This record gives sequence, C-alpha cells and structure tokens, in this order.
Amino acid sequence: MSRALPSAALLLLLALLPLPTAVLADDDEDHERARSAVLRGEALPLEQILARLPLREGERLIEAEFDREDGRWVYELEFIGADGRVRELEVDALSAAILEDD
Repeated sequence: MSRALPSAALLLLLALLPLPTAVLADDDEDHERARSAVLRGEALPLEQILARLPLREGERLIEAEFDREDGRWVYELEFIGADGRVRELEVDALSAAILEDD
C-alpha cells in the first residue's frame, strides 16, 4: 500500500523535477545545493529563473552552476545563441535579478 504525499509536498516535488540536471556543473553537488535551497525558500527552481530571464532568440542553456556568493545564492548560467556566441549570466537565485551579463 502506498502513502499519498500531501499536496503541498507533491507540488514542490513537481516544481523541482524540471531542473535540467544534465547541464548542472558538478551535477550532484550543485543539484543537491539547489534543491535544498529551494526547499528552504532561499532560491527559486531553475525552471522559474529561466522563465523570468530576457533570453535572446535562439539562446539555449548549455551549463548551470549554483553557488553561494556574497551571502546569497546565485545561478551562473551559460547560454549559446543561434549564431554560436556564448553568453554568461549571473542571476540572483531568489529574485531572478541579473547580477552580471557577459
């Protein structure tokens, strides 16, 4: 017999599933740090961060890192454009504010 998860816990799990773990650098370590921070309410899931970013046409995520910098969680994201150019963003993990755009 299986136990049903409370609906809030199920929704949280579903929110975490879309994290593209294949592109996370240090896969397991970054994924676990991000997952824990999201569960504590200290960060948004990567999917929500990506939805809030003003991406250029044809850009796709090729790498993501999750680190603590200056007392806050940040996503370091690398995108490649349709023209082959690489763009790096540093994004506040809680607000989705762009901290650096290189």
